[in-house]
Amino acid sequence: MAAQLDDLRRRVRALGTVVVAFSGGVDSSVVAAVAAEQLGPRARAVTAVSPALATGELDGARHVARVLGIAHEVVDTAELERPGYRRNDRDRCYHCKSELYDRLGALAGDGAVVVSGANADDLGDWRPGLRAAAEHGVRHPLVEAGVGKEAVRAIARLLGVPSAEKPASPCLASRLPYGTEVSVDVLALVDRAESALKALGHRLLRVRHLGPAARVELGDDELAALDDDGRARIRAAVRGAGYDEVVVDDRPLRSGSLNLVLTPVEGR
Repeated sequence: MAAQLDDLRRRVRALGTVVVAFSGGVDSSVVAAVAAEQLGPRARAVTAVSPALATGELDGARHVARVLGIAHEVVDTAELERPGYRRNDRDRCYHCKSELYDRLGALAGDGAVVVSGANADDLGDWRPGLRAAAEHGVRHPLVEAGVGKEAVRAIARLLGVPSAEKPASPCLASRLPYGTEVSVDVLALVDRAESALKALGHRLLRVRHLGPAARVELGDDELAALDDDGRARIRAAVRGAGYDEVVVDDRPLRSGSLNLVLTPVEGR
């Protein structure tokens, strides 16, 4: 890990001036921490805000940026204006990231390099967003340094990154099966349901949108500790958010489960 961190520092330092695509999650936070450390005022973190951003994520990103001491900006993105994104085919993330990198590239101007928090393990999943990144000249310091998810968290702990243990929180559109149109109303429904479950104390969760029905997935530990009363509270909370039917999955959450039928190499 020490060698990987040294390599990461060297690669980021060589970029000169960077704009970090910053969600506040552990991956982009490690990139931002190293950028702040190595580049000082020549590093900025930028968080994109749209209806697909879950409640609380922007506040979390702001907190992490303050702790890291990196300049932080917020930019509105309009991926919902892109037909390819709304259509929600298997390349939805390509359209989302194209919108993001269009905005960040304009913000960066000449001379600054846009960098992402993609890590080496992301290369094994369906990631059409990486194609958008390549088209925009975005760099991935963690990938270039061969840093996978486990090492990212270890480095985050070493550097005192506040989001070192933060669960992955992909955009709300990832809760919709491919082919289900993305809309502001549907994203808001998912957000209300997940916020209601967080209010119950759940931390690692997804509410999968299945039209009028929802499937709730919980992490291993939370699922193992769940009793009948807990299941009833979950169903009541999600119905209260606006769903007609609620199923609590007996299988633990697996992030990216909707991508299991896809061919990873096509998304690179």
